[in-house]
Amino acid sequence: MGLALDTLVDVLKTAGEPTRFRLLALLAAGDLTVTDLTEILGQSQPRISRHLKLLAEEALIDRYQEGAWAYFRLRQEGKAATLIRTLLAAASEEDPVLLRDSERLTMVKRQHAERAQAYFSRNASEWDELRRLHVSDAAVEGALLKLIGTTPVDALLDLGTGTGWILQLLSNVYRRAVGIDASRDMLSVARSNLDKAGIVKASVRHGDILNLPLEGQDFDLITVHQVLHFLDQPELAIAEAARVLRPGGRLLIVDLAPHTLEYLREDHAHVRLGFSHQVMAEWLEKVGLEVEQALDLGSGKEGGLTATVWLARDRRLLIAAHHASAQSQTVL
Repeated sequence: MGLALDTLVDVLKTAGEPTRFRLLALLAAGDLTVTDLTEILGQSQPRISRHLKLLAEEALIDRYQEGAWAYFRLRQEGKAATLIRTLLAAASEEDPVLLRDSERLTMVKRQHAERAQAYFSRNASEWDELRRLHVSDAAVEGALLKLIGTTPVDALLDLGTGTGWILQLLSNVYRRAVGIDASRDMLSVARSNLDKAGIVKASVRHGDILNLPLEGQDFDLITVHQVLHFLDQPELAIAEAARVLRPGGRLLIVDLAPHTLEYLREDHAHVRLGFSHQVMAEWLEKVGLEVEQALDLGSGKEGGLTATVWLARDRRLLIAAHHASAQSQTVL
């Protein structure tokens, strides 16, 4: 079913104002702040904020807070959002106003990328040292793609997204994706990387993975890549992931196997020195998930670390089916 007449007219009225249409075109290209939008459009902040408020009221854009900053993006779901994408696609690519906006957007994103690269460069030596200990990205990439398979994923959630590597790696698999990270600096890096890769169906948000700013049971694949060993209570992050996992959905965890490199606690803030298969299976089972596969990946380097990839599935559909079958047999 389509939109009701009154709703359709309201959406068209809201999107039909020139400045709001330009805002929708910009927000279709990714996450932007009010400051970004005022710089691009050359209009006052109160005026831009008022237009954004009207767009949000019609559920055409999403707004989420990140510290003192509020980010906006074109809504991904819903009939109204589908209509807006159709309208945006109908706009001429040669329109001088939209072309100028696009050029200014490119400049703003370049500034974002430069700031992100500066942060990344300041911390590069630390990451390079850790990379020498870890399994190669290629080995992890191969394992992830093998375990996830080729079945399309409707909604992906990447916890502790960091540079957005998982969002980029799996971009051909999912329809939409969200990355969560507690570091605003790393979110800047992730946004820059997604912009460079031209990936607009993924967004990143600031948040605590122990208290996710998300509603329950909305994702059919959740990934947690090299995050749990930084946490005092990693089992709480697993429980929170299970909370927002759809029944029958999958949770994929990549982390370190048990090791004895104590200096990683002091030098690199590692709280846990790896996880055994037994401990991980117990944590997953406690929240209704069952390990389907587990792969150990050695770094192949002297003194290097071993990474483990666990793929677990939510058992609620299986349990519900079992109960239904049992009840059916009882009736018979």
